[in-house]
Amino acid sequence: MKDFRIFSCLLIWICACTLYAKDLPREELLINSCWKYSKGDHEHAEQEDFDDTSWENVGLPHSFSIPYFMSKDFYVGYGWYRKQIQLSAADLKRKLFLEFDGVFQEAEVFVNGRMAGKHVGGYTGFSVDISPWIKKGKNLIAVRVNNLWKPDVAPRAGEHVFSGGIYRNVRLVKKGYCYISWYGMFITTPDLAEQQGRYSRVKIETEICNESNKSGIYRLQTRILDCNGKNVATVETTETVAAGGKKIFMQLTKPVDYPALWSPQHPNLYTAVSLVYHNDRLIDSLETSFGFRWFEWTADKGFFLNGHHFYIRGANVHQDQAGWGDAVTEAAMYRDVNMIKEAGFNLIRGSHYPHAPAFSQACDETGLLFWSEAPFWGIGGFKPDGYWNSSAYPVEKKYEQAFEESALQQLREMIRIHRNHPSIVAWSMCNEAFFSAPEAMTGVRRLLKRMVDLAHQLDATRPAAVGGAQRPLADERIDRIGDLAGYNGDGATQPDFQNPGIPNLVSEYGSVTADRPGEYVPGWSDLQRDEGWKGRSWRSGQAIWCGFDHGSIAGSALGKMGIVDYFRIPKRSWYWYRNEYAGIAPPEWPGKDNPARLKLKASKIKGVKTDGTDDVQLWLTVCDASGKAVSSTPTVDLKVISGPGEFPTGRSIRFEEGSDIRIMDGQAAISFRSYYAGKTVIEASADGLEKSRIEIEFVGDNVYREGVTPIVSYRPYVRFVREQGMSELQTFGRNNPVFASSSKEGHAPGMAADGNPDTYWKAANGDTSPYWILDTEKFLELKEIELGFLSGKSPSYYIVEISDDKESWNTICDNPQIEKADTTHRLVLDKGKNTGRFIRIKFADWKEAILSELLVKGTVL
Repeated sequence: MKDFRIFSCLLIWICACTLYAKDLPREELLINSCWKYSKGDHEHAEQEDFDDTSWENVGLPHSFSIPYFMSKDFYVGYGWYRKQIQLSAADLKRKLFLEFDGVFQEAEVFVNGRMAGKHVGGYTGFSVDISPWIKKGKNLIAVRVNNLWKPDVAPRAGEHVFSGGIYRNVRLVKKGYCYISWYGMFITTPDLAEQQGRYSRVKIETEICNESNKSGIYRLQTRILDCNGKNVATVETTETVAAGGKKIFMQLTKPVDYPALWSPQHPNLYTAVSLVYHNDRLIDSLETSFGFRWFEWTADKGFFLNGHHFYIRGANVHQDQAGWGDAVTEAAMYRDVNMIKEAGFNLIRGSHYPHAPAFSQACDETGLLFWSEAPFWGIGGFKPDGYWNSSAYPVEKKYEQAFEESALQQLREMIRIHRNHPSIVAWSMCNEAFFSAPEAMTGVRRLLKRMVDLAHQLDATRPAAVGGAQRPLADERIDRIGDLAGYNGDGATQPDFQNPGIPNLVSEYGSVTADRPGEYVPGWSDLQRDEGWKGRSWRSGQAIWCGFDHGSIAGSALGKMGIVDYFRIPKRSWYWYRNEYAGIAPPEWPGKDNPARLKLKASKIKGVKTDGTDDVQLWLTVCDASGKAVSSTPTVDLKVISGPGEFPTGRSIRFEEGSDIRIMDGQAAISFRSYYAGKTVIEASADGLEKSRIEIEFVGDNVYREGVTPIVSYRPYVRFVREQGMSELQTFGRNNPVFASSSKEGHAPGMAADGNPDTYWKAANGDTSPYWILDTEKFLELKEIELGFLSGKSPSYYIVEISDDKESWNTICDNPQIEKADTTHRLVLDKGKNTGRFIRIKFADWKEAILSELLVKGTVL
């Protein structure tokens, strides 16, 4: 009888759930595991009866390029993803969505053979309503992805790599028919600045969507919880939402007294718990973290946080990591943020695109300011349209309108997704968009103005910045279009941008190329002059280029400018900053003693999740017999001995000196992940050395069963090379960074690289060793150098030199035959004999140290 009553109650509960399924609160499920993937385009791959048995078993995040190790070329084309999901009868009574955190760069989403949605834009998430296409039982999700360059989609250019794939998380979200919209919350603290942190009300704007066929009265209750989970304010609002309509519920809480302020020193986070009721039944809920903090960017005194002057020490950060490329886990993002924090930096510039929501959350929780940037950017030496090496803004009129709408769409999505993160203190519109064709600069300025206006409209609490605004000079400058300017490279020293009368910072300095271990020195570079690295009263701070090595279409000279290498092992410069900023002395460097054993350690060994958000960083060290690190670099293999999991290359990976998968200075590292639960044993081995093993426990619902669970395929690494890659001839000079021994007022160094032959650089009177330097920012094989001079003022003598590092110089032209009447000198160089990054022109006399233009032609190595 008792069992019958239990069964009856259970049956009633199931029936009730089915009856009211459309009103159940949301349920979110990560669906990163158990996808099938195949590179290329496949006809009918969206259909349920398509045979994908030969496709690769993968988990998300995933990239077309895996395994990827910093090559400047990468596969461009299509890739398909397929996954089966199981849905119940109750699910069919709800609204179901697929939420993607990022797909590069065009995604077509199919459900059971029908097109459900499409999104173009590689760095911002999107939501697809799949409700019309679902059925009870098995449902097929298929996603067709391409990373084709498109002339009317932002970005058109950049120096990063642009690998395709579903490279961020995907969730299946089940909601009732009235719900809080995708990223539909906007939380601000309007009184905080005026009250100097003593108190503030919390303003909450919540977008409620009613997709039922009836108008309804809905009640929204929002609870504000402090850092300890204590309820400090509650507000309720009741509104009528029309059938098929949306409404913004505007709420303002009572004052929260003396809130715990968010700052890098004390990253205190509050939580807004949103509860939506219909007829007193809870139909949706959402938790959103936020922070109490206020800030001010000033033109004359720099940056202020919570009423106190705050000097910014920042680092630029790209998202990719060794082996996995852009397809990194949330845990890997947190490790990156923590490495920047540990070295004493206090800001990350998200170069040069919107990063994942988890990255912003990591900055919130760790305590780092964040400069979030839209994907409108350019690159020096750009060529005609194609392969992200083009004019940042379209040259052809027919692409202008669609391109501008693409940039505005992604800016709108970036702000909507990230607006509640207290770490974010600026929305940046671009990076170095001036790397556009001269005839396109009118469009660049128009688009920047439109983006600034949109940013103000969407979020009036943060400034709209123009990043990489150190060109053009004079009347056409773009740095004053926004509220805040970021100057890169020589922008720290160009006269036009000294005390510019607007809030500003050096958004990039350094750009020092180095392999690990590198030197124990800072990378001040252009900030070294006049001790500019110590700061200026009118400058808010400075951000090093860059935090981590990364893959770059510009080659390894630009890709290896990090203070941490691609495998996430610090270079010695990272230790210099940690000592300077955080007061932590550097370790003892590995010596040259005899190697005897290997030591393998992991970022964690227990409780590693298998949902695609977690992984383990493995560090390998070569040691002597006593266990002390040595600098030897033997070939080392890491191999899965038993259990689940994968390296980017599959179940094993080999580190070799001189290879892309390299071991250097006695150390190597890689991240390891699993989509199945179980204990994994990994072994490190090398000829003649004592082996090392480590055991890692992965946890999750899908348990690994030896001999039953499919294991990952071996993915041999072969560096990808395009048929027509970056070996094509490129031209550098216009708007590239330049430096000089001195400059006469009104004749800044940049005037010899502005594309205008009527303007020119001139050395200051009395300069005893005048020179002018061009930084191509690439490692080139030089083909030709063209120097422009004023009519009748060609120098009687000059020397042309080339360098990799701006320290050691090789002369490539000494005392050329010069006619005073010549205004253009063209030097054609011997093939294969002249390689480097920097070009220096040295003059014998400051009176003849005049240069109106310099162009360099070469191929990127």
